[in-house]
Amino acid sequence: MSTQTTPGTEPAADSGSTAAEVAGRGESLPGKVLRILLTQRIALLVLLLATVLITMSQLSANNYLSAPYSTSYLAATLINAVPLVMLGLAELLVITSGRGGIDLSVGAIVSLTGMVFGFAYGEWGWSLPAALVLAVVFGGLCGAVNGGLIAYLGFPALITTLATYYGFSSLALVVNDQRPINSQPVQDLYSTASAVSLPFLPDAFPRIPLGVFTFLIPTALVVWLVLARTTYGRRLYAIGTNDVAAEWTGINVARTRFTAYVAAGAISGLVAVVTVAQFASARPDSGVAGNGMALPAITIAVLGGVAITGGIGRVAGVVLATLLIVWLNAGILLAVPGNAGSQLQLFALGVVLIFAALLNGFSNRRYGGTS
Repeated sequence: MSTQTTPGTEPAADSGSTAAEVAGRGESLPGKVLRILLTQRIALLVLLLATVLITMSQLSANNYLSAPYSTSYLAATLINAVPLVMLGLAELLVITSGRGGIDLSVGAIVSLTGMVFGFAYGEWGWSLPAALVLAVVFGGLCGAVNGGLIAYLGFPALITTLATYYGFSSLALVVNDQRPINSQPVQDLYSTASAVSLPFLPDAFPRIPLGVFTFLIPTALVVWLVLARTTYGRRLYAIGTNDVAAEWTGINVARTRFTAYVAAGAISGLVAVVTVAQFASARPDSGVAGNGMALPAITIAVLGGVAITGGIGRVAGVVLATLLIVWLNAGILLAVPGNAGSQLQLFALGVVLIFAALLNGFSNRRYGGTS
């Protein structure tokens, strides 16, 4: 049957149309491009990443940088991306779970688990696979402490993970009297952090850090499969969007949120192994030294489009946001060598975090959110 409309009126918008789709009808081309950049975080990150690469390459070509901003240099800096992507994925899980979900303790879990791994592999004579499993399990147990307090006892995530941050980091310092573990087996792990050439690419292609293939890609793939292809992923997005509605549909909200924190702890345990290999030493402050690992991971998650209110987040956004931060920092170090460059990196990180928060708020008000 045909649809009739009153003269002078337009047909009602389809009930399934999103706010962004409705806003996009009748827009000019620049308006559509702006809407895509504001509502599709992946598109915006690709644009920002291309801008950084082109700008730094031009500065390098005109000798404004202290060293070439080359593909080999960019490939070498990926060693810094390995722990950042993995911890960004850990934050993706807990922030997506909603109710102010955040984990400030991931860096402290890295420090404490790194010491446990160092004892097992470097002092107790465990095999590498057994020590690796121990690190994942121990990290998951640390995450279970957070998850139990937050999901089952209702403690605020910010206060809970701040408290466990202090607790785990203190334990990491006292278990070996503030001394690192750098026995020969631990030192030999440095070879797993070296760069390798890919057999199916020409020799001129830059060498890639081994950790990208052994840790980063498998972790990202598993998290993507869990979120995009399993019922648990759908439950996690549901409780992050509205946990009351999710509970009415029969979802066990507490267990789903608890599992997210356990998974974040397990990923942090893997990062502990990565840092031990990179430092050739199990250091009690590896995850908390300087500004720590938690704040950059949270920044990357927010920049990657993870809604701080929960229910929204994608693995691809976290990976692209990490590349943007790592390669921007790499360019800053070449443009401003020395300690000033390191301080400028922190300034840039703060600007990026404010930019991401403002962008999320603006897109939510105008288009109904990002994806």
